[in-house]
Amino acid sequence: MPQILITGCSSGFGLAIAARFLDDGWDVVVTMQTPSTEGLPRSDRLRVLPLDVTLQGSIDDALAEAGRIDVLVYNAGVVMLNVLEGVDNAKARELFETSAIGTKAMTRAVMPAMRELRAGVIVNIRSCVTQRPLPALSIYSASKGAVNTFSESLALEAAGFGVRVRTVLPGSAPQTSFGKNAVARMGMDVPEAYGPFVQTCFQALPNATEKTEASDVAYAVCRAATDPDPPIMQPAGKDARTLFQQSRRIAG
Repeated sequence: MPQILITGCSSGFGLAIAARFLDDGWDVVVTMQTPSTEGLPRSDRLRVLPLDVTLQGSIDDALAEAGRIDVLVYNAGVVMLNVLEGVDNAKARELFETSAIGTKAMTRAVMPAMRELRAGVIVNIRSCVTQRPLPALSIYSASKGAVNTFSESLALEAAGFGVRVRTVLPGSAPQTSFGKNAVARMGMDVPEAYGPFVQTCFQALPNATEKTEASDVAYAVCRAATDPDPPIMQPAGKDARTLFQQSRRIAG
């Protein structure tokens, strides 16, 4: 059976993607900084490996233990909710290291083997925030925008070697712990002058009627990995599809 490696599997989308591919009979390698089987199905086709996508040595060790990778899903990332003046350079670098530089590092690590085999799929999880400017997300949007253009350019480089590069754009998924974990990790020290503005922005979030389920993302990733000719960019979730369609109309 083919084997898929998924980064960022400690919660949310990563767990749903892993479960979907296990159900479909794949060999699945899930990775996270602190390995845990919590939330994962029991299966002899599942392996859990430690991986810090910001450390090349950790990447090399994980790939050496994983063996052949037919599909790489880059799901590792962290969201940052804050205005520009509330983000110091250290936090911005940490965000880009995980979201953008980590994507590059993992892709560069798997490309030689895929290129030699003239087969393989790389699926990068992005975000629908890149489809429309949203407040208090400037740094996060910039990091995801970098992955957008990276993926689209890489797709042209890799196609000649039989390697497909695809992207999935989830929307807001309040049922996952992604946002809560992000605040715990990155902090949210909003400058006092922006307090009312940010409060108004966040009060509007729970009122959104369209949201993304983790299963929406798992479906889109499965299509990107198995469909021989899927779109290079797939929105995942009702809100993501709405934003995607709106951005296409504006561009047109």
